[in-house]
Amino acid sequence: MLTNHLDFRLEPKLKEMYEEHKKRAEKIDWGYHEFLPWDKAMDFRRVPWDESQVTLPKSIITAVETALLTEVNLPWFTSHLDQTFKGSLSIIKDFVHTWTAEEDQHSNLLETYLLITRNVDPNRLHQLHKQTLENGWNPDYDTPFETMVYTSMQELATMVFYYNVAKVAGPHDKDLASMLRRLAKDETLHYAFYRDVIKLHLQLEPNYCYYLGNVIKNFQMPGAVMPDFEDRMAIIAKEANYGPLEYFDQVLDVIVEYWELEKLRPIAPEAEKARLDILKYHSRLKRVRDRYYKNK
Repeated sequence: MLTNHLDFRLEPKLKEMYEEHKKRAEKIDWGYHEFLPWDKAMDFRRVPWDESQVTLPKSIITAVETALLTEVNLPWFTSHLDQTFKGSLSIIKDFVHTWTAEEDQHSNLLETYLLITRNVDPNRLHQLHKQTLENGWNPDYDTPFETMVYTSMQELATMVFYYNVAKVAGPHDKDLASMLRRLAKDETLHYAFYRDVIKLHLQLEPNYCYYLGNVIKNFQMPGAVMPDFEDRMAIIAKEANYGPLEYFDQVLDVIVEYWELEKLRPIAPEAEKARLDILKYHSRLKRVRDRYYKNK
């Protein structure tokens, strides 16, 4: 059996997972106003922005700004999920609504922080925000299962990004590090739900492997539509603790192991081929990673 629809037989289990998610999220519920250094705020009309007011290293500013321009894609992401899961399991649509509500304040937190601390030119940031949203975001797939695979990887990558940047930001601004770790906790819960939906499907029907490869081998963050994305990621990789090596070690390697792709045995030949292709892709990147560390 090859299908990219979600399996209705799993709906009771997914409902249990959704209820558990809400309980966990309620325990760590927060408002973005709690994490902002409001005492640093000044009126831009009374005190115009000047580059001398910047307090953070450029690399950290770039990382926070890039995270913001990724988070502002929420309307496009939500629209894609809404269309993708139309006619699918109702519990998934319920979770997407909860996920949207929990994600909604992420961009507010990051943007307000950058403005309050004056680490960015407010006019430039406004234009970047506007341009990123105008660019839109459309993934290369629109099926329920592939979309769940993508959200699993995207949430994990975002979680890792926030935790990693928080480590280098801490010595410069403890408030910023605390904010980033707060965002990472949200992403952790979201990732846990999405990844487990995929694992349950793979355990029930290993032939779902057929639809994993397209997403895993071509994964790209929704923030790729922002201006100068490649340049930004090069700076972040070099100076802000998140690049290809971290992606392999903390995202790709983690997800391949969690979904137990080495143990799955699909019956459909094309599904087995897809599984082996993913493992070859993973092995190739692992060799690149190992050579880097060996020659470092």
